[in-house]
Amino acid sequence: MMKAILRSRFLITGHVAWFLLLFPLFNNIGAQQAADLLFYNARIYTLNENNDICEALAVKDGKVLATGTFIDMMKKYFSQSTERINLMGGVAYPGFIEGHGHFFNLGDSKIKLDLTSVQNWNEVEEMVRIAVKKSVKGEWIEGRGWHQEKWDKEPELGFNGYPRHTYISALSRSKPVVLTHASGHACFANKLAMKLAGISDTMRDPPGGKIIRDDEGRLIGVFEENAADLIYAAMDKYKAEKGEKARKKYWEKAIVIAEDQCLKNGITSFHDAGVSFKDLPYFKERAENGDLKLRLYTMIWADINELKANRDLYPYIDMNGYLTIRSIKKMVDGALGSHGAWLSKPYDDDPAHTGQNTLSLVELAEVAEFAAENDLQLCVHSIGDRANHEVLNVYDSTMQMYSDKTDMRWRIEHAQHLNKEDIPRFAKLGVLPSVQTCHCTSDAPFVEKRLGPQRAMEGAYPWRSLLDAGSILINGTDTPVEPIDPIANFYSAITRKSNSGKAFYPEQQMTPEEALLAITKNAAYGAFQDKIKGTLEPGKWADITVLTGDLLRLESEKIREVKVSFTIIGGKIMYQRRTK
Repeated sequence: MMKAILRSRFLITGHVAWFLLLFPLFNNIGAQQAADLLFYNARIYTLNENNDICEALAVKDGKVLATGTFIDMMKKYFSQSTERINLMGGVAYPGFIEGHGHFFNLGDSKIKLDLTSVQNWNEVEEMVRIAVKKSVKGEWIEGRGWHQEKWDKEPELGFNGYPRHTYISALSRSKPVVLTHASGHACFANKLAMKLAGISDTMRDPPGGKIIRDDEGRLIGVFEENAADLIYAAMDKYKAEKGEKARKKYWEKAIVIAEDQCLKNGITSFHDAGVSFKDLPYFKERAENGDLKLRLYTMIWADINELKANRDLYPYIDMNGYLTIRSIKKMVDGALGSHGAWLSKPYDDDPAHTGQNTLSLVELAEVAEFAAENDLQLCVHSIGDRANHEVLNVYDSTMQMYSDKTDMRWRIEHAQHLNKEDIPRFAKLGVLPSVQTCHCTSDAPFVEKRLGPQRAMEGAYPWRSLLDAGSILINGTDTPVEPIDPIANFYSAITRKSNSGKAFYPEQQMTPEEALLAITKNAAYGAFQDKIKGTLEPGKWADITVLTGDLLRLESEKIREVKVSFTIIGGKIMYQRRTK
């Protein structure tokens, strides 16, 4: 593979060609100054303070040694042991960082039934029918990715756009079925799964959740927000009975798939938004054995009692830069698609409903104090304007209590729908909006249906308003809710165009430069890692994403044609695109 990389498809002419031939004959560079690797033949955006663009980059011990012209790098850092790697005329950037995703779930979603591309519920039923035939009695059938607002027709005999369990329950009488909504904030269950979970028509809704019933009070098989946990608990019990060995084997399978998905999409680092204490040892073992293929920044997902009981497990920072555990993830509301986002005023299409508050604000305040006392970053999922407002209030009061903490970099994950008055509070408090620009373009067809045009215009996905108010934005895909595709995400950021080609309130677009910073330099800053990555400067990890086109120069519609050529982590090529 390395020979193929070194073989240039471009002619190097004139003095550069002669320099390549003759330089090894009189090179006397000392061992300390010599580079291990020299990447060349690329347009390299360093994103340093001067925004320098160069053509070559020297690497030593996995870190950037220097950047500059090809000849300068050869003169100063080339030795007989230096390996030259031709980047084939590509465009190189600091390694792309997934600013908010779910690492295990990304791999897990590729093992389950993938429902992300179905056009209607009939297609889901057919996929389940086939899965039932292939599975054994008692085995849980899992799927993920359906979204009722994105189908070409409503389900037959459905209720409020949702499907009923009737047909799937009939064809899977001996096999429980659970199909997670694309947002991850609702699920569908068949009759057997509901029975195993102990759910009846008369069961009350749990706090922060809703069991969907029809007008006669009958279960339809859909569970929103915290109510979905009732189904998942029954499924988890089944999996636990298989034993720890089986659980770890499945986890490792999902992680390998997730790594592969990231690398082929140019991702060198990943902010993992929610890892349980049960999985932390798995990640640590993989990091300490040198088995992680990309850098993970993990957020602990646990309640306040678990956080206190496991205090000795974090912070954890792997010195090789592959695993960092120093933040906490909480969630105060649900998703807009499942009517779970917590709004200040009722939904336009459900006037009796304002969404779900999925976490007590009292507990959130307690977690915030715990985070502040222990110098941990707090990252809170907030989608609706009421949710964002309340979280900012908790952050504000906690920061006043701990006024000696001057660099907390607390985050709000999603910051999707905001009151106008709350937009400047982010920058004022130093709170980082961690947004997912692909959510805007994916959700655009139903946002006005949920919020109405006035609220959608004033506060839905208000990136420009946040930037103009001084916020530092981080961008991610929330994979597997959306595909882990940073190029498509970049396109969404600068165009806000849905698949129909219509731009959703384009006045809130990012510039290409802002969109690039959100997946590189800003994302590194949002993980306290701006000193070691996010730009291509001496002393930082040589994490590089090389593309076939220039995101900062191409016309917006051409960006979707750009491909990943190389994914490089610590100077090591982890992915190379095959070409004819």
